Amino acid sequence: MVQSDKPGAERIVLAAITGAHGINGEIRLKLFGEGVESLSRFRAFTLLREGTGETCEVSPKRMKDDGKGGAIAKFAGIDHRNAAEPLRGMVLTVSRDELPPLEEGEYYHADLLGLAAVSDAGETLGTVIAVENYGAGDVIEIERPAAEGEKPKRFMVPMRPEAVPEWGEGRIVISTDFVGD
Repeated sequence: MVQSDKPGAERIVLAAITGAHGINGEIRLKLFGEGVESLSRFRAFTLLREGTGETCEVSPKRMKDDGKGGAIAKFAGIDHRNAAEPLRGMVLTVSRDELPPLEEGEYYHADLLGLAAVSDAGETLGTVIAVENYGAGDVIEIERPAAEGEKPKRFMVPMRPEAVPEWGEGRIVISTDFVGD
């Protein structure tokens, strides 16, 4: 997900706060990156409550893997459960400029969201609406345009070279072998 309130202020969401953990102000995080280690390079985060635009700056004191694909974090100034609970639902963001450069074949999830999806035969398929990882690698979710009077249909595609031979410049190409109904 990308948030931007003004040009040059693009924010990238790295995690979401799912709730408080314990009584000492720790919080649970749902990670959208490569694990808790990917967050350790940052000295500060902007917390954002989507829909309201409410923000606050936080500095991590410590972060650890929760053993379930998420993380437990402790932020400076949040010292008890009552201070941590109101943060539920906020997302941790950083400025895009703070992210490391990408190697060939790498991508940020935020770069895929909103891309037009087309088949390798040129058929318009829809739009990338989500990137998930269930443990075996990234999977993109494509939403097809809705037919009149119907709900839009969705399908998922593994983000592997045989399924997605190319992406970028406003579109993502899906091999016809992986195109859902």
